[in-house]
Amino acid sequence: MSTIPARPADAADVGQSLLYGMLRIRMVEEAIASRYHHEEMRCPVHLSIGQEAVAVGVASALDRRDAVLSTHRAHAHYLAKGGDLRAMIAEIHGRATGCSGGMGGSMHLVDMEAGFLGSTPIVGGSIPVGAGVAFASKQRGDGRVTAVFFGDGTTEEGVFYETLNFAALHRLPLVFICEDNLYSVYSPREVRQPAGRDLVALGRSMGLAAERGDGNDVRLVRDLATRAVARARSGDGPTLLELSTYRWLEHCGPNYDNDIGYRSEAEFEVWRERCPVERETARVIAAGEATVASIDATRLRIAAEVDDAFAFALASPFPEDRDLPAAYASPLVNPR
Repeated sequence: MSTIPARPADAADVGQSLLYGMLRIRMVEEAIASRYHHEEMRCPVHLSIGQEAVAVGVASALDRRDAVLSTHRAHAHYLAKGGDLRAMIAEIHGRATGCSGGMGGSMHLVDMEAGFLGSTPIVGGSIPVGAGVAFASKQRGDGRVTAVFFGDGTTEEGVFYETLNFAALHRLPLVFICEDNLYSVYSPREVRQPAGRDLVALGRSMGLAAERGDGNDVRLVRDLATRAVARARSGDGPTLLELSTYRWLEHCGPNYDNDIGYRSEAEFEVWRERCPVERETARVIAAGEATVASIDATRLRIAAEVDDAFAFALASPFPEDRDLPAAYASPLVNPR
């Protein structure tokens, strides 16, 4: 009986690899949430607890050389693509060893070696950048695919339509991934979009391949992403994926917020029952690929890695004033 590997494995261990990736993201973000009140992390955090399957399923279809761009809710994408955990936690703590030198925080992650080109809090801001990266790849003929993650609120931005049009026109090696978690901050879709809008039909009408699926089923996400990446790499142009999922915690911060009225506890429980981590755990156990004991052992290894990352961050120095823009060197802005 095999154990879940300490690193994502190759195709022979797909189920175990996918579960490992989701468990790791879940435990990292749970640690961020539980330690946030210590006030060592001074930047806002947008957590993806409940949405792990999208990041892991898509990343599993990409090569390390492929490029990923993300949003304000970037931790899962960064880790799934192979970003450095120590550097991410240090960045959230504003330390010089962070992946952006401690000057970007949670919403500005980057790891060029892993192909994670960056995240931005501007809604829709990463979409045209992704098109530019994909356009450069096509001109160079380097075979690289670019994947861009965004939320469903981005589909209300003009740049979304402009970029889809450009990508389809030039048959760019680009995959658009819409993580539809039902809400834009506190606003449900019905107050933001007209009834009956069909994002997949819209994408197809603009000349893209487009598919939708259950974003809490990591194996389905992997299958959809694999087809989209193969299409892009072969020169057949871009794909739009619409993946339904649900964030468990508040839009920004470490807490549950079902009590404030924009969503109900009953709705949350429906999605809680569709937990992507629990679903894949049941699959690998049923398939005889792992046991409860082996999964528990993996959790212990991940917990030790997480503790190490936080210890590394807290032991790291803050950026030197000479490395900071003048405004941020002010003691009023950056108290020590």
